[in-house]
Amino acid sequence: MRLARALFLGALLPLAALAQTYPAKPIRMIVPWPPTGTVDILGRTLAQKLSDNLGQTVLVENRAGANGVIGSEVVARSAADGYTILVDNITGHAINATMQTKMPFDSLRDFAHVSLLAWVPDGVVSLPSLPAKNMQELIALAKAKPGQITYASFGVGSSAHLAGELLKTMAGIDMLHVPYKGGQPAIADLLAGQVSIYLPVLPSVVALVKADRLRLLAVTSAKRSSALPDVPTVAESGLAGFEASNWFGLMTPAGTPPDIVARLNAETAKALQAPEVRARLGGLGCEIQSSTPQEFQALLRSETEKWAKVIKASGARVE
Repeated sequence: MRLARALFLGALLPLAALAQTYPAKPIRMIVPWPPTGTVDILGRTLAQKLSDNLGQTVLVENRAGANGVIGSEVVARSAADGYTILVDNITGHAINATMQTKMPFDSLRDFAHVSLLAWVPDGVVSLPSLPAKNMQELIALAKAKPGQITYASFGVGSSAHLAGELLKTMAGIDMLHVPYKGGQPAIADLLAGQVSIYLPVLPSVVALVKADRLRLLAVTSAKRSSALPDVPTVAESGLAGFEASNWFGLMTPAGTPPDIVARLNAETAKALQAPEVRARLGGLGCEIQSSTPQEFQALLRSETEKWAKVIKASGARVE
């Protein structure tokens, strides 16, 4: 018994020493989506401030592919020492858990959940020429032309895809889903009049909306966006209870020492309160919100359960 206890305590000593000196070298932040997207913008903004606060460089590495699965798997299989971290979103974890038929990791089991970072609504946008100036008119148009209104998303299994399926179900309308490999191709085809509406992550279209090149009919969050406070929510527009917000969070591999997770959590909360970070992300429509690791894990669990019901009802699948 004494020998076993001694061995156990001896095994803990390297972890304690690691936590006390952390970080002693640069940290790699994996962003499992392409550059210039919302996850990338948020990740790079956070990385810059964490570098200042921690006294070590946080290097951003884009490892895109498979709806965020490729980059997330890299982190799940990395050493649990706090030197590989992940910034990802609702699609990569809560939605993929049901949407993907074969996942190489379990989002709840294989990660330490450091902190929630922000909530970001999707929007429902159209060309100003669409004969529907608000959600009520869009729903009426879709009912008058079943199957003729097309809605674009930035991929099968994306938050935009699922928001569209939820809208179809709650409004009792038939719209045709047109998935794209990313947000920029979807925006390009919307501007060209190839699709009727697009359900983007709000930061990607704020500039186009403010320039009157696109019309924002509504936001999908429970509350209005602070970046565009005059735009109503879908729920306010007649679909009470509708909510389809994106969230973004910071994770590390499961087994990362609790002291390191706690340090990352504290420094993340501090970084998110910096005026320049709030100005940068808030101006894009991000609602900044940090959390405890326990709160973030509970959110992931509840969101996985919520979207599993929508996915099963829609029959959507990524093989």
